[in-house]
Amino acid sequence: MTSINSRSDALLGMPASSFDWRGAGLRYFSYNRFLKHKFGCRVQKVSLDAGFTCPNVDGSITTGGCTFCDNRSFSPSRRIKRLDILDQVSDGIRRLKIRYDCDTFIAYFQPATNTYGKLERLREVYYRALEHPQVVGMAIGTRPDCVPNEVLDLLEEVAGKTYLAVEYGVQTIHDRSLEWMNRGHGYACFPDAMARSRGRGFEICAHIMLGLPGESHDDMLATAREIARQQPDSVKIHNLYAVKKTELADQVARGEVQLMERAEYVRTLVDFLELLPPTMIVERVSGDAPPDYLIGPNWCLDKPGLLNALEQEFKTRDTWQGKLWQPT
Repeated sequence: MTSINSRSDALLGMPASSFDWRGAGLRYFSYNRFLKHKFGCRVQKVSLDAGFTCPNVDGSITTGGCTFCDNRSFSPSRRIKRLDILDQVSDGIRRLKIRYDCDTFIAYFQPATNTYGKLERLREVYYRALEHPQVVGMAIGTRPDCVPNEVLDLLEEVAGKTYLAVEYGVQTIHDRSLEWMNRGHGYACFPDAMARSRGRGFEICAHIMLGLPGESHDDMLATAREIARQQPDSVKIHNLYAVKKTELADQVARGEVQLMERAEYVRTLVDFLELLPPTMIVERVSGDAPPDYLIGPNWCLDKPGLLNALEQEFKTRDTWQGKLWQPT
């Protein structure tokens, strides 16, 4: 087996808390700053598609997938012909280097549920991605109900060789919302996955969605407080957005679901971040889709405008991530 990049080996134990982001004049602990602190340079994620499915797609739990989901809109790797994993890494790096001055990359298994497969297949694709000399780490997107202990043992093994982040699609703590989105599991799966994942050497990320139908402002902040209590290493926060050919798109067209306006989203996002521990890395603060797929809201395509509005909201309120956090 090809050895893992030595730069990644040297940085496995560097804690996120060693970076004083407030001293750097920031309002929240952004992922880009964390990666630059950890690796000493810009790092970009390369989206990879290993061809996995999900238990709410293949009928193991249900069918139809999540109400909002079209993996092609979420993941660049699912919009092109699937190649061998190592070829996908090389092709993804080539594409990224057109936009970014970057030579260091994280292999990101993004679409579908990337721990939902036979153990031998998981091992094969994970280690295949790490063979590329410019890959210094790995990120794996999955669900909290799809990490049996033998898979966690494999993830711990990988984390002993390279930087690894495991992203759990939590979305919300409210079971009624998970039922609406046809998720196929309740919130209780996440605390269970957290308990079995802690201490295994990989970064644990919780993916959260704001603006789910039927959730009040207080409901969303209840999710923030619970995520703060669970204390994953990082959080990825997205606005709910609709893409074509999904159940959500049909619900929006029928007027059954209203998508958040930018001003409301920014205010809610700052309220959410105030409640999180200051050591929790914020991987993303919004989500979007390619214009050819997106139904709305259109404001999520303007990332610079959103980030400027977020920074202005922080400044106007003279606040920051963790200002209202209550340690437990």
